[in-house]
Amino acid sequence: MSEIQSLARGLKILDLLRNAPDGLSITETAESLDIDKGSASRLMSTLERYGYVEKDERTRRCHLGPQVVSLSRSLLNRISLREAAKPYLRQLMERTGECTHLAVPAQGKVLYIDQVESPATLRVNAQVGTMNPMHCTALGKALLAFGDLDLPKKLDSFTPRTITDPNVLRLALDEVRRLGYSVDDEEFDLDVRCIAAPVFDHRGKAVGSIGISGPATRITLEQLPRLAGVVIEISKALSERMTFAS
Repeated sequence: MSEIQSLARGLKILDLLRNAPDGLSITETAESLDIDKGSASRLMSTLERYGYVEKDERTRRCHLGPQVVSLSRSLLNRISLREAAKPYLRQLMERTGECTHLAVPAQGKVLYIDQVESPATLRVNAQVGTMNPMHCTALGKALLAFGDLDLPKKLDSFTPRTITDPNVLRLALDEVRRLGYSVDDEEFDLDVRCIAAPVFDHRGKAVGSIGISGPATRITLEQLPRLAGVVIEISKALSERMTFAS
């Protein structure tokens, strides 16, 4: 696969800066990449404009910028959430008998970053790394209700029960906030029902959601309040754990 040359060079500059505690001059950058100084200067200026590089005006040397730190912190937060959540996912599975999932927002969707499978013969799995819509999944609706995310611009229909009207979705999210948990009532897959609740960090920010998924014949409407109570209890315990882990 061919690569985009300017992007590749920009990434190489970041890698060079990672190993240059004293920073790099434009001349050193040009020599390292085997390009002319004008091209090196334009690349460095672009990285600086987006916060990935900052220039010391006194020495004219360039260093890694704050945006790199921000990206690193985002990755570390996700790693720490996944590690912290492992025992809570298992506990949730043991108390409900259903598959449990942990998710975070990514690219306007919900990204599954961990799960614990149920021992039940009939169960609902979601592979780690799967990305699903937010508006019709319990994990996604928990993030929409309690996070600072924008509503999806397009509400695709997946089953006859999928919410496709933005106003109806807003009302549904108000109800999620009132109850403290969200439900996917066969909205993404027929015969599958899910329950989820948000996970907060030390700032009170919803950084993820945790929940269960199972056949609608087992997660019945009558069982919803009891199971939701367990999901909320464990999501709160994980949130407390994240407060001390951060």
